[in-house]
Amino acid sequence: MDKEKEVIVEYEGVDLGRDGNTILSDVNISISEGDFVYLIGKVGSGKSTFLKSIYREIPFEKGHGRVFDYELENIKKKQIPYLRRKVGIVFQDFQLLTDRSVEKNLEFVLRATGWKNKGLIDIRINEVLTQVGMQNKGYKMPHELSGGEQQRIVIARALLNSPEIILADEPTGNLDPEMGRQIVQLLHDIAGEGTAVVMSTHNYAIVQKYPGRIVKCEDGYLKEVKLNS
Repeated sequence: MDKEKEVIVEYEGVDLGRDGNTILSDVNISISEGDFVYLIGKVGSGKSTFLKSIYREIPFEKGHGRVFDYELENIKKKQIPYLRRKVGIVFQDFQLLTDRSVEKNLEFVLRATGWKNKGLIDIRINEVLTQVGMQNKGYKMPHELSGGEQQRIVIARALLNSPEIILADEPTGNLDPEMGRQIVQLLHDIAGEGTAVVMSTHNYAIVQKYPGRIVKCEDGYLKEVKLNS
């Protein structure tokens, strides 16, 4: 019998907002290890707000939320960096440091999160580059890579500290369809190894081709839907 998957995100009756404006109301959702969740909805419907609330960039207005062992409504400021180390973030616009090589980009993140041993740093960089199929590109500068290759590096960066969840905000938005499919396949493979993935997207073709749970932001609410909803 398979062991029960651990719930790593749980929201109950959560309201989320910015500058006094409530954007999402009464959010109730749980996400377990290895889940692949698509977050869909129009621009401005609250997708980014929900993603940012998971790593406590956006505070709760009300309700209860737990991510890993952190109670988000009561989390202390000094705990937030530790929460964020267990979350991998993939941005649409890459946000790679353009003045240094791929390897130096990854080394920068590891050193910033407390890694000191150069040998272990090099091993970890090689591991994540291999995981995303970029093991021979570490010496290259970001501008020498295609968009799809840059996004693979961004995913490698998100994997560095072995996160329990990856949040991918429109990761295929700047890529051609074939590159987009490859990135989604890669994220599905990562989920298959036990890391939860929450991916916001406008691309319904990808949602149909690579099935997962679908959560929709609409009219100020978050609800689980089937694709034809």
